[in-house]
This record gives sequence, C-alpha cells and structure tokens, in this order.
Amino acid sequence: MISLTDAQLNAWLINFIWPLTRILGLIMVAPVLGHRALPARVKIGLGIFVALIIAPTLPPMPDVGLGSWHGLFILVQQLLIGLAIGFIMRIVFAAVEAAGEIVGLQMGLGFASFFDPQSAGQTLVVSQFFNILMVLVFLAVNAHLLLLGVLVDSFQSLPISIQPLSAAGFYKVAVYGTTVFSVGLQLALPLIAILLMTNLALGILTRSAPQLNIFAIGFPITLGVGLIALDITLPYFAPLLEHTIQNGFQATTMVIRALYPSG
Repeated sequence: MISLTDAQLNAWLINFIWPLTRILGLIMVAPVLGHRALPARVKIGLGIFVALIIAPTLPPMPDVGLGSWHGLFILVQQLLIGLAIGFIMRIVFAAVEAAGEIVGLQMGLGFASFFDPQSAGQTLVVSQFFNILMVLVFLAVNAHLLLLGVLVDSFQSLPISIQPLSAAGFYKVAVYGTTVFSVGLQLALPLIAILLMTNLALGILTRSAPQLNIFAIGFPITLGVGLIALDITLPYFAPLLEHTIQNGFQATTMVIRALYPSG
C-alpha cells in the first residue's frame, strides 16, 4: 500500500501550483491566448498542460507550506509575474490599435464603430482592422509560441522564491506603456501626412472657389484618399508590426531581469 506524507504531498503540490499560477497569469492577459472568445476551460487546460511539461525541469522550490502565509505570498508573486509578462505584449497590441484609432479619425470614420468584446467598449473599424492584421502577423511569426518560451525561460532567470520582487520591474512595465502613443503615432504617421496634405488641398480649393460646398465633397475625398493610401501602405505594415513585436519581447526580457529580487 502506497502511503504519502504531508511533506511529500506539499512538495508535489508546490511543484505544480506555483508554476501554474504564473502560466495562468500570462494567459489571462496575453494577446491571442487570452482572448475572450477562447473558452475558459481551454485556457486552464493549456496552462495545466504547460505546467505538467515544465514542472520536472524547474529549479528547486522553497521549503514553504502551500497553505501558509509565505506560500500565499509566493502564489501572489507568481500571478504578478505572469501578468507583467503578458501585459507587455498587450501594450504592443494597444499601440497598433491606437494607430488605427488615429487613422480612422483622420479619415472621417469616427462614426464607424462597433462593440468590441475584447476591450468591452466601442472600437473604430480601422482600429479593429489593424488589430486583426496584428493578430495575423503575431501568429505568422509564431510569436504566441515565443511568448510561451519566454515564460518557460523566466523560471530559470527569475526562479520561484520567497524573496519579494523588485519594484523596478513593475516600474519598467509602467514606463513601457508610453509606447502606446509613440509607436501608435509612428505607425499612423504616413497616413496622417497624406491626409494632412489632402486637407490642405481642400482648404486651398475652398479659398479659390468659395461657391463649392466643401462639406459635401470634402468627406468623400478624404475617405477615398485615406482608403487608397491605406491600400498602398498596407504591404509595408507587416515588417513594422514584426519589428514592434520584437521590441515587445526585448521589453519583456528587461522586465523579467528587473523583477529579480534585489535582496
């Protein structure tokens, strides 16, 4: 008859529960993997599957009871680490969506919005188009697998311990949030320049021919020029989006290093 001691049962549980918490924290907020259209049982099953694979390869766990206060503290730490890693890639997607918002407003499509279940709010059509394009590029370069690889590597560079995480890592996550505006503006800048020249031309046309109804002809011209410019610049978006994803992975690596306990 097989008998288990409390120490053995606790060791087995902590070797599975703590890594699973970090994995599920990433899946909660990571793009594509954490989409609301994906059933919760699929997300949990994926987390359990990854945890079972990597559990034998993890460094030794701290000798702490799972139900103790120190065990709960480690559990919260693992959740925060997973959320930080996934949130970095979420910021990358938010930057692309911000570029779509800027372009859509410049084209005059501010009224063309619908409810997005992922963000639980109104989203412009152009922004949703950019988001779909970003998802396709994300899957095409196997970034979802690379993200899981970064998470698995984080158990070696940032092992599970009872020491508190460094606040510098969370500060870097907050600072990286500024890329939503900078990267979004950089992606939308070519279309903004084209639409700005279009508006300047319409302004000159209005001054030279005041009898023209600029409100009647300006909107279709701006919309048409915007769609044509979007069609012309679309082939150049994929390399830019891929570069943005690479920058996101570099930022993720920096955050993991900064989270390492200073003590």
